[in-house]
Amino acid sequence: MTEPIELSLFDAPPLAEQERMIEAMLFASAAPLTLAALAARMPQGCDPAEALASLRRRYDGRGVNLVRVGDGHAFRTAPDLGAMMQIETVETRKLSRAAIETLAIIAYHQPVTRAEIEEIRGVAVSRGTVDQLLELDWIRFGRRRMTPGRPVTFVVTEAFLDHFGLESARDLPGIKDLRAAGLLDNRPAPGLGAPGDEDDGDGATGQSKLFEE
Repeated sequence: MTEPIELSLFDAPPLAEQERMIEAMLFASAAPLTLAALAARMPQGCDPAEALASLRRRYDGRGVNLVRVGDGHAFRTAPDLGAMMQIETVETRKLSRAAIETLAIIAYHQPVTRAEIEEIRGVAVSRGTVDQLLELDWIRFGRRRMTPGRPVTFVVTEAFLDHFGLESARDLPGIKDLRAAGLLDNRPAPGLGAPGDEDDGDGATGQSKLFEE
């Protein structure tokens, strides 16, 4: 038994008007629209398939093309112009507290081994922390220590110096400078003596081997 055909009291819009309807719906939709979805939004008597085909021909050779995406239809940038739509962005990555502390220890105590970093921090250094600094190219492997096990050492790189505007590791701020900037309190760090003992010229100890292979 065939279903009765539902008749409309009004004539279907002209094909050009149907194209405009489909064009508007496709531009406003965030996802491709199927033929059924288009037909459901159009007046009775419309032929969305014919209007789509006509609209697709009108967009041939334009900067935007009407294409089929799965079961749906959508406007997409012409393939030969896709490269113009690419945007390069710089991703900002925030270092964890552990990474900042590890980086500071390497910068001020280089060349330094993992065991020495852990002794200064008082906690174990995770592999992920070191890997992140290596990936950023802010630290690199230095010489192995001539001690049992020959542990590898870490030093900062030229990329680290360039990022922070330093000519060499000797240009790193001293303890007095850090306190003056409010980054440290006035209590002397263990083994450093009184606050007035920072200017003895020993701040570069251990940094003369920077960039040695």
